[in-house]
Amino acid sequence: MTTAESSTVASGLAWFKSSYSGTEGGDCVEVAATTAVVHVRDSKAEAGPMLTVSREAWTGFVGLASSEQRV
Repeated sequence: MTTAESSTVASGLAWFKSSYSGTEGGDCVEVAATTAVVHVRDSKAEAGPMLTVSREAWTGFVGLASSEQRV
């Protein structure tokens, strides 16, 4: 897992906002996938830091998160 500045790495990436973000702003997560890694950032801080993980790690995270029961 690494972090990088969005302004240097994010150019040319296609960012997608979480479907749970809604239309009112607030807490939003965006992801941009490449063939090797997935970048994750806060949509309110596009020029801020981003988290970069392997595609395998992202797949594992999404699988665990989608299997959790909501309270």
